[in-house]
Amino acid sequence: MLVTKPVLDHVAIGTWETADGWELFGRVLGGAWVYGGDSPGFWWGQLSFSSGPKIELITPTPSPDSAFLERFLTARGPGPHHLNFIVPDIVATLRDVRAFGIEPVGVDLGSATWKEGFLHPKDAYGIVIQVAQQSGPPPEFAPPADLPSPGPSCAFALIEHYVDDLASAVRLFCGVLAGEVVSREDTGSGSAAELSWENGARLRLVQAPAVPGQAGRSSGGPGSLHFARDGRPFSPAELGLVAEKSARLGVSLKLGG
Repeated sequence: MLVTKPVLDHVAIGTWETADGWELFGRVLGGAWVYGGDSPGFWWGQLSFSSGPKIELITPTPSPDSAFLERFLTARGPGPHHLNFIVPDIVATLRDVRAFGIEPVGVDLGSATWKEGFLHPKDAYGIVIQVAQQSGPPPEFAPPADLPSPGPSCAFALIEHYVDDLASAVRLFCGVLAGEVVSREDTGSGSAAELSWENGARLRLVQAPAVPGQAGRSSGGPGSLHFARDGRPFSPAELGLVAEKSARLGVSLKLGG
């Protein structure tokens, strides 16, 4: 993927198995196969939508390298694992991350086609952030045998994320990761900022409420994923499937259209 500045490319969802994800994001929400395959310790596959970022499902495979994902799933259960940003120059991005005051982890610049680094959720407002530089065309893999045909087309309209310091989070996602603020809210019920990227990805950062009885702590972390369908409402059967599969995947969905 050739980019001239960072873009929010996909949301990765950790799960023990992928069938629920294919049913939800493919059959109901119209996600179409992009590519996927084996990496050390996990299998991954991505689906794209009519607009917005992609969804990636990641599941552990038998290997010592799977420990990071197995720890996540054992501690938290299935759910959003990381946000991926594709960047044009990862060395420059990592320099900007350090200048912001965050030390990246898991930096691997050894591959000619895929270089990456990560921001720990303690530093990145409650979720892992992956920054990666991709060179050359993506690999071509056949879709999984159990992936259903895509349902009616949907847009992946918005990612909602709760943060404990809204002003600082906006500086990271805008100043380092090239988001553009398209709206702000500052009302008695809370503060939020909505950001966009040139690929149509939209991220809504919301100031998390404080945890009652725990001074200095907030209930930050991933919020809802918003999808919108054009031209046809969701049927009661589809809404039931969304409720079932999203609960099994540990994701909160909001549907429009």
